[in-house]
Amino acid sequence: MTKRAVLLVVHTGRRAAVSTARQLAERIAGAGCAVRVLGDEAAALKCEGVIPVEAGPSAAADAELVVAFGGDGTLLRAAEFARPAGAALLGVNIGHVGFLAEADRSDLETTAERILDRAYDVEERLTLEVTVLRDKAVVGQDWALNDVTVEKVARERMLDLVVEVDGRPLSRWTGDGVVCATPTGSTAYAFSAGGPVVWPSVQALLLVPISAHALFARPLVVSPESLIAVELQPTPAGALAFCDGRRTTSLAAHDRVEITRGRLPVRLVRLHADPFTDRLVGKFALPVRGWRGRPDDDPVDD
Repeated sequence: MTKRAVLLVVHTGRRAAVSTARQLAERIAGAGCAVRVLGDEAAALKCEGVIPVEAGPSAAADAELVVAFGGDGTLLRAAEFARPAGAALLGVNIGHVGFLAEADRSDLETTAERILDRAYDVEERLTLEVTVLRDKAVVGQDWALNDVTVEKVARERMLDLVVEVDGRPLSRWTGDGVVCATPTGSTAYAFSAGGPVVWPSVQALLLVPISAHALFARPLVVSPESLIAVELQPTPAGALAFCDGRRTTSLAAHDRVEITRGRLPVRLVRLHADPFTDRLVGKFALPVRGWRGRPDDDPVDD
């Protein structure tokens, strides 16, 4: 029987993340599970029995779980290892909002038991794939769980973009750029740019202009099977394509950025059966006092 394996990805700049990861590593390793850590994070953990691995696409190969300790940024980094391996991804929140995190460090023992007992559900999240074309040649390819953004480099300049959906021109926007997001990313940058919150069960792509100077500059929700393209017009402003705010590709005038639904999803672990509405209310501290609901619902206390 193959020994079970878990990869830990840790924000080593946070003491709470390091200590929480060390506790979980000791607990599940003591139960016979192989615990991998990224090579450059092993020294910070100071935990015996863990297996250092190189940070690359094969780091989570044959692992059943990748566990991220930090905020949503750490979870997005961990997704880079989980997605190619098909491993499930669990976030342990050490940050503030931690919208993607499912576990909390205050309940670590229960989390460890759920991991060891495989007592969790897995939810597939839609991803994006991006291709950058220059003179019809591919000069960049990447993917994202939250969003792909095309943004200006210089603060004092604006970008000039033509946006296309399914092979037809949609509009020309002059502004700071554009966000193409998944439902998962609808609560991240797209939300800050004025986009709608989309329930994760909805299969769709979001298109949100950033500070556009145009009469028609509303957020759009399009089919998950659509091809979105952003073409850069000649402008003094430099531009970058960001994937999840982590990986960048430099863009030049007349470059074409094509965004489609990703071939591989990210498999997020769910420990709780709470509906997304409750998660939204809890994470954003939304005011719901006064709600009574249907007669058979429990009212919210005044």
